[in-house]
Amino acid sequence: MICAGLPGQAEILRIATYDSGLGRKGPGVMLRDLVTGDEQAEAALTVIAAVEADIVLLLDVDWDYEGRGLAALVEALGERGASYPYAVALRPNSGTPSGIDLDGDGDAHGPRDALGYGWFTGDSGLALLSNQPLGTPQDHSGVLWSARSDAVRVLPEAARNVVPLATTAQWTMPVTLGTTEITLVTMAAGTPVFDGPEDRNGLRNRDEIGFVADLASEADMPLVLGRANLDPERGEGIREAIDALLAHPDLQDPIPAAPDGGTETAMWKSVGPMRVDYVLPPSAFDVTGAGVLRPGPDDPLAEAAEGAGSGRLVWVDVTVP
Repeated sequence: MICAGLPGQAEILRIATYDSGLGRKGPGVMLRDLVTGDEQAEAALTVIAAVEADIVLLLDVDWDYEGRGLAALVEALGERGASYPYAVALRPNSGTPSGIDLDGDGDAHGPRDALGYGWFTGDSGLALLSNQPLGTPQDHSGVLWSARSDAVRVLPEAARNVVPLATTAQWTMPVTLGTTEITLVTMAAGTPVFDGPEDRNGLRNRDEIGFVADLASEADMPLVLGRANLDPERGEGIREAIDALLAHPDLQDPIPAAPDGGTETAMWKSVGPMRVDYVLPPSAFDVTGAGVLRPGPDDPLAEAAEGAGSGRLVWVDVTVP
């Protein structure tokens, strides 16, 4: 989507994030569905390709040791005219066994007993796709929750030096845009609900978002993108966490909206639509456009957006100094 413009003008880049719904409940199933043309996979690919982002962080993408799923995803998008020569997917915490009965049901092998909720190693990870050269990613996914917060006390004692802070994954990655080097900071915080009065998930969500904010503070030119699983105004969760991130002095929130003016990025039937996905560019960048891909009924993309799942793609256009 890079627009070079006239000589001497700054380039415009489109940065996006999308909860793709491509994750499946078994290893290799996403790969199969990408190859065989599964209806949901086709819809998600149509949405991703249509936006023509220069950099896009995809959530809910299953990871595998040989990278076959990522390769199939990149190939399928290339067939739709969306070329991403640079792609990164690191092993997530989601689905990785902890070996501990974290949910107290007497079994240490369920999805709630993993380092992050998941049915198998690699379940519902992240994939970063780019047409701009990417630097070497730094993986912070192994940082223990106990190293960041005393809220870890809500875990069984045996788990406190085992469970990481990141429910899914946490990366930072340098990327040079024109002559400017920025640091991409991923965000994939776990849901703040589905727990008990101890508020385990709410506290972990709060601390994950706080870690994202701290990583942004450590970077010279941070750009945060991904899912916080927390709406500034609606639903459950410790709202101070997302408020602090959105007010971070090194970031800006363009508040992307759909054509109808709504800012919701997840269309959940059980709790209603919420804004939980964010692209927060460096405060030094000029934002030239922003939006949520939530097409109206007459839009050719409406069927694909609905068929892909509950997530809606968020994009921001920036000029690169």
